[in-house]
Amino acid sequence: MDYFNLMTICAFLHLLVSIPHAYSNYVETKAGQFFSSGHTNNWAVLVCTSRFWFNYRHVANTLSVYRSVKRLGIPDSHIVLMLADDMACNYRNPKPATVFSHKNMELNVYGDDVEVDYRGYEVTVENFLRVLTGRLPPSTPRSKRLLSDDRSNILIYLTGHGGNGFLKFQDSEEISNMELADAFEQMWQKRRYNELLFIIDTCQGASMYERFYSPNLMALASSQVGEDSLSHQPDLAIGVHLMDKYTFYLLEFLEEVHPASQANMNDLFKVCPQSQCVSTPGHRTDLFQRDPGSVLITDFFGSVRKVEITKDTINLTSPVEPSVHKSGSGDIQIESLTYVDQLPVSEIIHQKPKQKDWHPPDGFILGLWTLILLVFFKTYGIKHLKHIF
Repeated sequence: MDYFNLMTICAFLHLLVSIPHAYSNYVETKAGQFFSSGHTNNWAVLVCTSRFWFNYRHVANTLSVYRSVKRLGIPDSHIVLMLADDMACNYRNPKPATVFSHKNMELNVYGDDVEVDYRGYEVTVENFLRVLTGRLPPSTPRSKRLLSDDRSNILIYLTGHGGNGFLKFQDSEEISNMELADAFEQMWQKRRYNELLFIIDTCQGASMYERFYSPNLMALASSQVGEDSLSHQPDLAIGVHLMDKYTFYLLEFLEEVHPASQANMNDLFKVCPQSQCVSTPGHRTDLFQRDPGSVLITDFFGSVRKVEITKDTINLTSPVEPSVHKSGSGDIQIESLTYVDQLPVSEIIHQKPKQKDWHPPDGFILGLWTLILLVFFKTYGIKHLKHIF
């Protein structure tokens, strides 16, 4: 019995010693994978290709993704935003300087800090391809350039009207799936990306990634070949649909993601199943070298901060030397310095859209008038109908 107790104690002590060592090896392994991944920065190219008021939803789609990537840490300096029409300033807009993605005007995705890089007739197939491949005139400002490198993860989002193998720009020209595939190959040959995520919300969207052949590329689409990508949330006050179904549920998914989230690409593939989208979303991962389950959402939608590990002791409690001022009388005055309060990051990350002014739900007014007419007919009969008008 004593021998058994002795063996149990020895095994327990061995376990206590081995757990910290195993955890240390795990941390070093994860750190090694991080620094050997070749990924140091993120970029986003967000494109709405449609003009005219009835395509309001395509602008809202793009601005919704823009809002999400900014919230997750990608700065405007690393975002190229292309909007083919300015819905915020359209004369039909009942609330100027706003673009809403939720009915009842709950969430304004235009905001106060939107930086549009290509606007109106600047959004062309030529300019889009030049941005991707870096073939821009020397006079092009820095804000209109995709200054990525071989350590950049790039998110490319497109929305508009398309068909089997093409996407329309401005209702006057189109880009084919082969032209897009060749542009991505140029980017790879010129070492302009480390990994690339392509998302498209358009009819027959899966046809746009069928011709891709460049490595480290993952693609998602809102619909299969032969299917339409449907709109979502008609708003009676604005008079148009506010978003497309796929991007609406994509935005809903991204609202639950925060910079430290462990959500991965397999979770993104489940966004908007056919029961919600009506169309069948598709994805392609055969060109991507990593397992999608190991690819975090923030690898493309968030920012990357380089961290270096050191075993040196660093003193973080060194006092701040106060500044000394001499008054007019010659007395020395010491101004005490303090640290400012930090931003409430956790509150900012988890903030939800605030409801604005209340608006009656869809069909409320029509239903109210129907009820009034039914009560009138029940009370007076149809012969008194002339008194209503």
